[in-house]
Amino acid sequence: MKKQSLKTILCCLAALLVFCAGFCLVQRLVMPKYQERTPEGSLTAEYYREKLNHDVLLIGDCEVFSNVSPVTLYNEYGIASYIRGSAQQLVWHSYYLLEDALRTEKPKVVIYNVLALKYGEPQSEAYNRMTIDGMRWGKAKAGAIKASILPEEDVVSYVFPLFRFHSRWSELTEEDWKYFFREGTVSHNGYLMRTDIRPATKTPTPAPLLDPHLPASSMEWLERMYELCEKNDVRLILLKSPSIEPYWYEEWDKDVRAFADAHGILYWNTLQVNDEIGIDYSTDTCDMGQHLNVYGAEKLSLWLGKKLQETNEIPDRRTDETYVSVWAEKTERYEREKASSDAERES
Repeated sequence: MKKQSLKTILCCLAALLVFCAGFCLVQRLVMPKYQERTPEGSLTAEYYREKLNHDVLLIGDCEVFSNVSPVTLYNEYGIASYIRGSAQQLVWHSYYLLEDALRTEKPKVVIYNVLALKYGEPQSEAYNRMTIDGMRWGKAKAGAIKASILPEEDVVSYVFPLFRFHSRWSELTEEDWKYFFREGTVSHNGYLMRTDIRPATKTPTPAPLLDPHLPASSMEWLERMYELCEKNDVRLILLKSPSIEPYWYEEWDKDVRAFADAHGILYWNTLQVNDEIGIDYSTDTCDMGQHLNVYGAEKLSLWLGKKLQETNEIPDRRTDETYVSVWAEKTERYEREKASSDAERES
């Protein structure tokens, strides 16, 4: 009787294991792969592959993952950095991505790009997914889901994405099968390289503001971010990255400046020092002024690295043997992709 009971239990356990394995495999297949068509969806998960800690973390939306080159920061200044960016990363996304990162490393400086402060409410399930699905499970991911979820969304679908993406069976592409077991690396320490040139031909006329101030909810999350940095002895710096659009209003700039002054932190609005940086919107943008291409990103990174050196005690990792070989490999891949993209563009 005991043997029969044990056999029944083992059979049940085996069946459960088979079910769980099948569930995970199917879920893995139907989830978007974000490799070739929308690579910015891979950025969150790529961070966890890093072997070394970073002295500078940049967080925010496309104005960091498109505009700053960590490879340039390292090779010119020895600054070991990483961009925890994602598409339309809202301020609460940034807060929880930072909280997640501070579990395993303590950078000396965190740079937050302020553009997304203009959003006071969750905006899009698609962008929520591209930021949150790649996070590892823990307190930070649970908080990000709670803060971001739209009324029509279901928390269970973030726990088990198969319930959200099961209908993709009929939409599977070669990309889904190609990256079924292993996804490639699309970024360079969180930077998405673009070498194409699409000049900005005009400056857009801004629409009138209905409210001259940034949303109170956004500023509350920024306060929480500041407190998180203070608690972890990390210096917070605010940044407005170069762009022609979306338009950055003077009224918003005053709100951010007032916050920075009240908290005794730095705020660098690069729109005010465009000539000093050397950005040329006829050659340094890939989409008519919304984002920089690699040539513009390298110029911004040269300026940013100099500012970081002037205002912070950041070690030069080019003399640290622990970092040298790792960053040599990163640099080789970066230069190879840049050369390949240049050649493809010119052919």
